[in-house]
Parts: sequence; C-alpha cells; structure tokens
Amino acid sequence: MALSLPPLSLYVHIPWCVRKCPYCDFNSHKAGPDLPEQAYVQALLRDMQDETARSQDRALSSIFFGGGTPSLFSAQAIGDIIQGAERHFGFEPNIEITLEANPGTAEQSRFHGYRAAGVNRLSIGVQSFNPQHLQHLGRIHSGREAIDAVAMARAAGFDNFNLDLMHGLPGQTPEDAGADLTQALDLAPNHLSWYQLTIEPNTEFFRRPPVLPVEDTLADIQDLGCALLSENGLQQYEISAYAKPNKEAAHNLNYWRFGDYIGIGAGAHGKLSRWVDNSLQIHRHWKTRLPEHYLKRTDNIAAQRFEAGTELIEAQDLPLEFMMNALRLNDGVEESLFQQRTGLAIATIAQPLQRLREQGLVSADRLQPTALGSRYLNRLLPAFEAI
Repeated sequence: MALSLPPLSLYVHIPWCVRKCPYCDFNSHKAGPDLPEQAYVQALLRDMQDETARSQDRALSSIFFGGGTPSLFSAQAIGDIIQGAERHFGFEPNIEITLEANPGTAEQSRFHGYRAAGVNRLSIGVQSFNPQHLQHLGRIHSGREAIDAVAMARAAGFDNFNLDLMHGLPGQTPEDAGADLTQALDLAPNHLSWYQLTIEPNTEFFRRPPVLPVEDTLADIQDLGCALLSENGLQQYEISAYAKPNKEAAHNLNYWRFGDYIGIGAGAHGKLSRWVDNSLQIHRHWKTRLPEHYLKRTDNIAAQRFEAGTELIEAQDLPLEFMMNALRLNDGVEESLFQQRTGLAIATIAQPLQRLREQGLVSADRLQPTALGSRYLNRLLPAFEAI
C-alpha cells in the first residue's frame, strides 16, 4: 500500500459569544466588555507554528472558523489568522474558508471585510425565523435580522453560504417548521444544515428541560422538511446536511471521509495520521479548554505549549471510528478508502460488513448505508465495535 496521507484541514476555535444559548454544549463563553482579540490572535499564530511539523508538508484544503461566535472578531483579526495559515501550511488550489456568523446587525457590517480577508464561505446561525422560538432558544437576533444578514452577505460578495436551522423546538408544530424552512429556502442558500434540537449534558436545557414535540410530530416535521428541501433542489448528502449540486461543505466532507485536521484555539481538537515503520498511526490531540488558560500558555516554551492531551486511536477502534463518520454520508465512500485512511485491510471488517449487507443495511459495492440502514444507524454501528 502506498504511504499516502489524507487531505488536511484546519479548524480555528473562537470561544466567545455575546450570550450562552441554553441548548449549546460547545466550548463557548460569554464575552466580557474587553475581548482579548489581539492576544488571542497571537496565541493562535503560535499554536499554528507549533503544529507545522504535524502537517507533514501537506497544504490545507479547507479552514473552518467555529465557536463560539467567530464573527465577534474583526476582519483584520480573521485576515491575520488566514495569512498565518497560508504562511505556515500553504493552501491547496480552491481552498474553502468558512466562517460562522450570527445574524446580529453589528456583525453584518463586517461581511465585506471578511470577504476581503479571504473568507469565501459563510455559515449563518439562523436556527429559526419565528420570534417565539428564537426567544426559547436564547437567540439575540430577530427573524428580520436573519433575512437582512443574507442580503448583506450577498452584497459583500458571498455566493457560497450555509444557513443553520433547527427543528423539533419547544412547542413547534409541523406548520411552524415548514414555515421556517420555506423562509430559509426563499433566501436561496446553496447549503442548509437542518437538524433536530437535542438536549445535551452540561447545558441549561439539560438542567431545566423544555417540553419538546412528541415522536409522531417529529416524524411529520422530518417528512415535510425532506420533501420541501428536495423540491427546492437541495439534496440530502449527510444526516443533517443538504446542498445544491457541488456545494457540499468541503471541510465537513473531510471529517466524514476520515481526513486529517489540525485544531487550534481553546478546546480545539485535531486528528492526525503518520506512517511509522509501514504502519499508519492516528492520534487525536486537544488543546487546553478555558480561554484564560489557553492565553497563559502563550509564553510556555514547550514544543506543544497549548496541548492538553493526546491519544493514539488503537487499531481495534479504527473500524468504528471510520464507519461512524463514513456512514453519515448518504453516498458513503468507496471500499478502498477504508484501507487508505485506517491502514487496515478491508478484510478486517469483512464479517460484520457481510452480515449487514445480508440484512439490507449496507450497499453491496460501497461502504454506504441503504435507506433502511440510514434509519437505524445507531443500531448498525455497534457491529464495528472492538473488531
């Protein structure tokens, strides 16, 4: 087998928000009056420098600014980070650079600056256009501001953008969910992340759970939504992602195809592969979580000054790690990718794969869930545990 490595992406975590949403379990923190933008940018650039050797001379195929709320940072700051990434790693042709943005009026004014700085894709966190549902979700924008944000993004030159929209909200009916989707589709995004609200530990909703729609209502919402999206030319290509042709999110596709990614910023995670004596080793790395602790690591002289931990993914765990990503994709992946990305022969998973194919859950010639398999993915995946 050729000693090739997967494509490489960069994830940049900006950990601050104006306010913490009650459903959010991400590493995000309420921003104070004095956001340490410059100090954090300098820390990110040092973090990048520390990670350069791990790239193994691979240029970046995508960058994703996530959070938190990355659009709290100025266009100058985002531009400095992008320039640093190009300097340290280099860029593949047609690199995708995505920035998550909230629809608040103050952030919209920065869209022109982000585009000039090199961002070529926005992901706008709408969640809902309904004022009652926005209030339940703790969002600080209005439906009107969300609509205006899309218009301003287009005016700034963004012809590639995603809208984030949630369903299964407290008190939401199928009619409500359909109205949200219809409004989103009227804005003609080329990508839409449409996903169900789930109650996660360590959130306000977990401590004080809201009343969510019953299963029958959720099923009706799902059926209605999938039909609307298909009718409007957005095809489902992943569990909660829909896109027009050739507008799938390149950064997320790299995750799901078990590509490599470097994570920089407070609490960011990375996954990196390397060949050692003709054996592929895959490690996960993660950075210190709290922003104030991350900033204090800047002056540390250790080679991996920002790193909080690392672990080797053991060979027996790789089949499940690979399949739980690849089987999220409607089209799955070709069988040869399993060996390329894990270093293991496809024979490693031959027995469970054959059983699942006999049950009609996986396609015959690809690592691809059938329509039935997609419905029962959580039951399908345990077949690949600890092989």
